[in-house]
Amino acid sequence: MSITGNEKTAVALGSFDGLHKGHISVIASALSLRASGLFPVILLFDEHPMKILGSAPDEILQKHLRRKILEGMGICIEDIAFEQIYNMTAEEFFREILVKKLNAGALCCGENYRFGAGGTGNCELLKKLCAESGTQLYVSESVLYEDEPVSSTRIRSAIKSGDLKSAGDMLGRPFFYDGEVMPGDRRGRKMGFPTANQFFENGFIVPSFGVYASRVTVRGSMFRGVTNIGVRPTFGISNPRSETHIEGFEGDIYGENIEVALIEKIRDEVKFSSMGELAEQIEKDSRAARHIFEKRGENRCV
Repeated sequence: MSITGNEKTAVALGSFDGLHKGHISVIASALSLRASGLFPVILLFDEHPMKILGSAPDEILQKHLRRKILEGMGICIEDIAFEQIYNMTAEEFFREILVKKLNAGALCCGENYRFGAGGTGNCELLKKLCAESGTQLYVSESVLYEDEPVSSTRIRSAIKSGDLKSAGDMLGRPFFYDGEVMPGDRRGRKMGFPTANQFFENGFIVPSFGVYASRVTVRGSMFRGVTNIGVRPTFGISNPRSETHIEGFEGDIYGENIEVALIEKIRDEVKFSSMGELAEQIEKDSRAARHIFEKRGENRCV
């Protein structure tokens, strides 16, 4: 989908760095305006604003997966280089980008939305500018989780502390990532628990080290899994990685991309005194993961 230049649009505004429940509320508002003849559009920056203005926070959703989710929602994606607009005043951004470039007939944002150089623009200014130009404005209230607004900052904190349940509740889906399966040392295979090894991209959040019940997508099919995040202290590696045992799957997937969704943490990462002790613990972790899925009503491969 793309803008032809003639139709009026309903533009979703925000950072959309995690596509959490608050972001989805704003996007849903834009999508709902299709019924009134407006073309739903979401404006995405090529980089997080803080990457240019300071230090960007860790990504909690890879850019290509963000696009995949948005395309599935049926909203048109309009990309813009943040470097091109970050010096614009709020009024210039409204006039040049939203009105002229995107032909906005309506704008949708959250109540804490900021725009323009230095973040000087807020919803009150946006309301004034919309009234002057005859543009509709829809402001979504913050979505609450445990009586506090859902935010990417809270989600990052939950992921880094290993609270993947809370992270998933705020995201509206499990925290997940994908990446190429890399060859390993095959120690897991020797113990009867082969694993798919993946490395994290620079700038992507690394969850709290430990073992998680996970849901794994391989070649379009989903399986239950057990994922270890960390540096494998028993063997002494230096770079954090994701190692996933995929229950019920057999096959060579080296060089392929798989998606791993972390559902719930089972335990912290620890160092074992022997391979035998590690193998016993892996068996316990697998049972714990199965129990977690049973509690969720997922008693088989999804």
